Amino acid sequence: MKIATAQQMRDMDRVAIQERGIPSVQLMERAAQSVANAALELAVAHRTGEGPGRAVCFCGAGNNGGDGVCTARLLLEAGLEVRCILVGKREKMTPDCREMERRLEAAGGVVEDFDPNSSEFALWCLEADVMVDALFGIGLNTQLRGNALVAVQMMNTCDIPVVAVDIASGVEADTGAVLGDAVKADVTVTFSLPKVGQFLGEGGLRTGTLKVADIGIPLDLILWAEENQLSSVTREDVYLPRRPRDAHKGDFGRVYILGGSVGFSGAPVLAARAALRTGAGLVTVGVPAPVWPVAAAKLDEAMPHPLPAGKEGMLSLEAMEPAMAHLSACDVALIGPGLGRGNSAASVVRHLIRTCHKPLILDADGINALEGHMDILEERKGLITVLTPHDGEFARLGGDLTGGDRLAAARSFAARYQCCLILKGYRTITALPDGQAYVNTTGNPGMSKGGSGDVLGGMLLALMGQGFRVREAAPMAVWMHGRAGDLAAAELGEYGMLPGDLVERIPRVLRECEGRRS
Repeated sequence: MKIATAQQMRDMDRVAIQERGIPSVQLMERAAQSVANAALELAVAHRTGEGPGRAVCFCGAGNNGGDGVCTARLLLEAGLEVRCILVGKREKMTPDCREMERRLEAAGGVVEDFDPNSSEFALWCLEADVMVDALFGIGLNTQLRGNALVAVQMMNTCDIPVVAVDIASGVEADTGAVLGDAVKADVTVTFSLPKVGQFLGEGGLRTGTLKVADIGIPLDLILWAEENQLSSVTREDVYLPRRPRDAHKGDFGRVYILGGSVGFSGAPVLAARAALRTGAGLVTVGVPAPVWPVAAAKLDEAMPHPLPAGKEGMLSLEAMEPAMAHLSACDVALIGPGLGRGNSAASVVRHLIRTCHKPLILDADGINALEGHMDILEERKGLITVLTPHDGEFARLGGDLTGGDRLAAARSFAARYQCCLILKGYRTITALPDGQAYVNTTGNPGMSKGGSGDVLGGMLLALMGQGFRVREAAPMAVWMHGRAGDLAAAELGEYGMLPGDLVERIPRVLRECEGRRS
């Protein structure tokens, strides 16, 4: 699903209203109907006593507030007791907001001025069944203050379900940054297309369940906005073609994993098992000689082999030549899981990155080996390179997250080094060199355990080995990885699940995606 920026949405609205002649109040009515439907669902679920139910609509003076005033009227007409509260100055009400006030008054309602010191109103709010946040829309770019901040804090402390109109107030639409404070919505009803801030940053945590409503913007304008180079990854975007009946193991990739060290033997094993479960045809695993007996005992279906090691149990410089021979014979390689950060191992990694022209995936210590040697990555421009850092590893590579905009940082890095960057974390971002980026929608905190990243590396390795282009394989692998985690959490709980549980659920994920497209 495509994700829109605030400016794109403003442009869509302007063209629809000014050039296509669609009345703005008509769009507002349709938007409010979607919000009212969501509010009624929450009110019914929350209501425990007798009577019609109560709703509080906090409205700003702009058109987002107009949506809220219109919602208040629709809820009133549906039989709820409604209080519509204006948080702002009446003289700043937009014409559409004033028109919605007129319609509310005609229906028997009223727009009240917000009194933050009213104990009567505070007690009334505590008895409400649903609240509607219509304070600010996608244009907010300054810190919340004054009565607006008080209203947000009231919504967050009353323990009443909240429906946000278009975006939770206080969330910056293009970054997900929280501007001082923001509404913690249970449901957000957004219009036409989802917004960046509903996925990224803390804004993704304030959005709740996201519902995208059609308010009557012409389809060609929505498709025009969809040319934006940012998408969320959902089940519909992930597919696996059915395998030919006459296929053999060579058709599904010869892949290579270089990893492991004494004390970290599990990382390459997890990656190899994940690659096998994701359908790789032939999986070869190079590990330091002291680790080889462990890997050989655990990997029946893969082909582990020993490489020269030093006293620390990490790769020695003598591992360069045999590792390069295996790299040359594979279709794609994963370098890094559990390698350790010894000088010799890092030197081997840098040599292989510099001299191997095959597609490479760098994870963990494969990434750490580049610290202070980013010129090696620049030398690979024109070749396929995928990096899978978490925020700490990204910072060691020079990635700048100080501004809080992970999307911009990931895009900048991918463009500069002409690589594919998978920036792991909540709502993992996949950024491509041409500016295209994907935001993942699967995964859970139970995956926050050592080894989960190794599983992702193995899954990506398998997909690339089977011929998927990087722009397909990377967001697909991230989605499937998170989906496997969600299946594990549903069955085992987030506390008790292990990275190995993700591996065991990969086949179920593949079954869900198989044959979606030919």
